[in-house]
Amino acid sequence: MFLKNIFGGILLKVFKKICKIFLILFVLLLLSVCAVCGYLYYKYYPVYLDYHTDAVRAVAESDADTFKKNLSSYIYDDSGALISKLSVDANADYLKYEEIPEQVIQAFTAVEDRRFWEHDGYDLNGILRVCWRYFVTKGEEKHGASTITQQLARSVFLTSEVTMERKAREILIAIELEKKYSKEQILEFYVNGAYFSNRCYGIEAASVSYFGKPSGELSLSEAAYLCAIPNAPSYYDPVEHGENTLQRRDKILADMQECGFITEQERLAACSEKIVLCPRPEEKLQNYETTYAVDCAVRYLMGLDGFAFRYEFETMDTYRAYVEHYNDMYETCRGKLYTEGYVVATSLNQEKQELLQKTIDETLAFDEETGEEGIYALQSASAVIDNQTHKVVAIVGGRSQETDVYTLNRAYQSYRQPGSSFKPLAVYAPALDNGYTAESMLRNINITKAKEMGAEAAALPGGSMRLDRAVEKSVNGCAWWLFCSLTPKKALSYVRKMEFARLVPDDDYPASALGGLTYGTTAVEMANGYSTLVNQGEYHRATCLVSLKDRDGVELYREPKTEQVYSAQAAAGMVEIMKGVIQSGTAASMKWELDVEAAGKTGTTNDCKDGWFCGVTPDYSMSVWVGYDEPRILENLYGATYPASIWKAVMSGLVEDSENRTFREVSEEAEAGSVYQPSGAQAYDSYLPGRDDNELLSEGYTVRNYREDHILADQAEALMYRMSGLDPEADREERQKLYEEAEALIGQIYSRKLFAQESAKLEAFSESD
Repeated sequence: MFLKNIFGGILLKVFKKICKIFLILFVLLLLSVCAVCGYLYYKYYPVYLDYHTDAVRAVAESDADTFKKNLSSYIYDDSGALISKLSVDANADYLKYEEIPEQVIQAFTAVEDRRFWEHDGYDLNGILRVCWRYFVTKGEEKHGASTITQQLARSVFLTSEVTMERKAREILIAIELEKKYSKEQILEFYVNGAYFSNRCYGIEAASVSYFGKPSGELSLSEAAYLCAIPNAPSYYDPVEHGENTLQRRDKILADMQECGFITEQERLAACSEKIVLCPRPEEKLQNYETTYAVDCAVRYLMGLDGFAFRYEFETMDTYRAYVEHYNDMYETCRGKLYTEGYVVATSLNQEKQELLQKTIDETLAFDEETGEEGIYALQSASAVIDNQTHKVVAIVGGRSQETDVYTLNRAYQSYRQPGSSFKPLAVYAPALDNGYTAESMLRNINITKAKEMGAEAAALPGGSMRLDRAVEKSVNGCAWWLFCSLTPKKALSYVRKMEFARLVPDDDYPASALGGLTYGTTAVEMANGYSTLVNQGEYHRATCLVSLKDRDGVELYREPKTEQVYSAQAAAGMVEIMKGVIQSGTAASMKWELDVEAAGKTGTTNDCKDGWFCGVTPDYSMSVWVGYDEPRILENLYGATYPASIWKAVMSGLVEDSENRTFREVSEEAEAGSVYQPSGAQAYDSYLPGRDDNELLSEGYTVRNYREDHILADQAEALMYRMSGLDPEADREERQKLYEEAEALIGQIYSRKLFAQESAKLEAFSESD
């Protein structure tokens, strides 16, 4: 009993201590919670008040017309003349709530917002789920759970930017909408304002456009089919991706059954019903200026809506997911442009446009073959950029057509293989930016051998050729070897900085040196790349936008940021080398005779399926592509034939009276900021100056051999210099790569004495670790 009392006393003391500890912990926890709440209140309550005030004001100022998509947008050229009026007749297709088919109401509420009739504008369970996913994915997932009212708030009052701040504003506006408008009115606004792709707003417009009948005559299957589209207008576009639309239709029908709106028999019957589209002809835009201006405006609106443009991708799957998201956002913003009353001023010049169109038509008039729709088989595309304003001033996406059938604007929509016109951007300018010079000796390797499995291009043998001559004569073996020496990823990083939209991970391979890309590039992108060279390596995104104002006259447009892609010295050096292409290289047959400096590069793909000429003068950068929409052989199609002929005729007209006759010289400031140029590198003729290349110095060894040997030695020493600046441990792989490149260069030196000297230097650099 005594022990029992002692043991009981001990337990009581332990219990009291535990209770005391728990009490202290509880108090500390309570204080912590209070502190956190206080901090959150202090930090976010003022923000909440601002958001709430904005929401109250926005909804209070709204009325029924706020939700109608009926404002036209206007596009003007550089003189202020109207190019196009963009609009949709949304009012003619507007339905009052009682006119909207019940099955449409049921379909939308079943798939988008099952608690629509009960909530006050937001779904708390859905919000908690989104917050949890945002937390566990560390911000990667930050979307979903938007009610129909929230979706209406976002489409009318907010951007599509995916942030938690926008979600908070969306909820506050939705709450205010529910206070001011009835549930029926909100559904009316939502169903009439929903975007059904292909410039269709509202269920009535969609029904007439896709099925050729009013929405009141839609079957259950057809109604569910149309209600699938607004979730992702591009992905569920019935014309382009009907199989996707069918899959979502079946999901909607299943949701409708779960909600008790239809029976299982009705669902099965609707799922088995064949969808037959009877689309009405779409009103087509009839000129290339309008289509390009629309594209520039839509992309700018995408940026305002928070879309993050990307030009580098880890995998092809990442790229495909991005493209899907891009297309959906593009369709949404395209719809906004047609309905929200924007005024777009552009840099497009009618005289330059007519000159470009006329030249293309006359040059290709020899081929009158047409397809089933009357569209010419042989086509061309071209873009002209003003080097001072950095704006597109003329753009042609094909030959003029007698038929009223719209042809795509190939200048920005058609991605084609650029051939050797890609080399200056992806091979030679990057090389000049990394220590090479016009006199650097390159190895002309065998391309067939280089393509063999496991071949190391940088280690393959081949004859020597100066870099500038390799450009002028468009020698593929030199370009392939140099591209591999730089590494494809590093070389293409320059092109990616210029926002080439369809460069993908699969392009990080040697074939890209010759323009053998997975998807290709466009005339606009190529003109933009060459304008970067003539602007001393400074990239300005190509656009024709000068001004973009909203319905209230507020200026939305801001000039995009520029980026220094190549050093000024490298870019100017590339232009200087390309002058030789026109004077004595692959484009010499063009016979440029004006006293205005010109530089450029030809490009021809395998079997003469694509021909390119891209060139610059001090005032303009211009690209020209010629080929068939469905690639096939055209005899005598080379970069120097039809493309160069078009380029010469147009450029001659553009610069005939220009005051700028020579390219701008590199300023001292730009030269000081240029990358390292090897101090030992000298001009080819500086070795044994004044002596003839063929003069014998010793048996079998000429002045030319001497000069080439010393250029190779200079190039090797430049690589050694770069090795010396790298950390022996941290940069071991890079040092080894430079060592092997230098060793390969030294191996080409003909003089045994110079070979021994340079080999000793290389070993000394290697042993200095």
